[in-house]
Parts: sequence; C-alpha cells; structure tokens
Amino acid sequence: MKAQLNHTLFADGERTGGFEAGTSSRLQSMNLPSLIDRPANWIALAGFMGTGKSRIGWELSRELSLHFVDTDKLISRVVGKTIPEVFAERGEGFFRACESEVVRRVTRLDYAVVSLGGGTFVHESNRRELLRRGPVVVLTATPETVYARTKNSDRPLLHVPDPLTRITELMREREGAYQHGTIHVHSDGRPSEEIVAEIVERLWDWQDTQADAQHEADAERTALDWQEVERACD
Repeated sequence: MKAQLNHTLFADGERTGGFEAGTSSRLQSMNLPSLIDRPANWIALAGFMGTGKSRIGWELSRELSLHFVDTDKLISRVVGKTIPEVFAERGEGFFRACESEVVRRVTRLDYAVVSLGGGTFVHESNRRELLRRGPVVVLTATPETVYARTKNSDRPLLHVPDPLTRITELMREREGAYQHGTIHVHSDGRPSEEIVAEIVERLWDWQDTQADAQHEADAERTALDWQEVERACD
C-alpha cells in the first residue's frame, strides 16, 4: 500500500510539479540558507476545519518571508481529485494514508509554513513527526464559528443531518490531540493580521524558551564533563 501510495503521490514528477527532492528548483530554493531573522524557519498550523489555517498560514508565510504549503491542496493536486472525491471514491483510509505520506515529505522542508488538514495532527505518528520538526500552532474556534465558516462548503465529514452537533462532537474527540500543540491561538471574531501578530510574538517567546533549555542542557553537560575530569585526577 505504501509503495503504491508513494508512486501515486510523489513518483510522477510531472503530476507533482517536481515535489521529489532534487527535481524541483522551487523545492531546492526552500532549503537555501536565509539571513532573515525569524523566530522559526519551519512552522505547522493545525486545528479543526474552519479555524482559518489556510488563510492565516498564507499570511504568516508572507509576514515571515517563508514558503506556504497547504497539505489538503497538495494531496488534491497530486491525486488529481478534490478531497470530497477522494473520500467518496477511495475512502477515508486512503486519504489518511496520503496525509501521513505528505507529513513525512513536508517535514523535510526548510523555510516553510505548512497548513495541515483538520485531522492530520490527530494521528499520533503524524503528531510526533510534526512536533519533532518544529513548532505547531493550533488555531481554535467555537463550534458555531466553525459551522458558520463551513456550512456552504463540501466537507465530507459534515454530510450529516445535524452538522453543528457533528462539529461539536468531533471537536470534543480531537481536543486531547490538539492540546499537544506548541502554541494555541483562538481565531473567533479577530482580524487575520491580529492573529498573525500574536502567533509571531508567541513564536519569539517559544524560541527564547528553546534557547534557555539548550543553555541549561549545555551547562549540565559541562558540569558532568568537569566531574569526569576531577575523578580522573583523583
């Protein structure tokens, strides 16, 4: 299944636009060194559908001069079908396998903001890989806001008699997974520039925390090294 999926998604350079490493000048440019001062060179946006991941991700990428990758759009473009068509024709299992393969690929990139599908971060293997790669910003919104933003869309998971109740149930089910995100930002009733500004500020705080943790680790290693020296000299 995985070998077949790899071929379907990424072996065909023409269909993928050269996504495979080494075949695309655009991909190569995403791995070039950068002198721009940023809190992070790779950021993922997670959260439930309708929380604003695509729009905020795009604006965040512009703010930080990073490339933007939308995983749902990438899957749709490579498979050659819309997400609802993938669900209807191949099933949710195939779509989730596509998501996992895309996660494996996008975590290899540098200088990118990655907008994830609503269920991507819920799966533990995806979550571990994403958090290993860099900060994951989780966008949140109320069920009512999500419903207002998605009620006119063709979302496969909302093809039910009572979409608002389904949204509330799914959000409750996924809450535990979303809590593992690095940063949480609510998007209800806020202009996108305000949300982006908060994300950037909190990413700088995250970077400071990472630096402090690294300094503590370095100091601990140095202390252990000196203990070894002292024992050797006794």
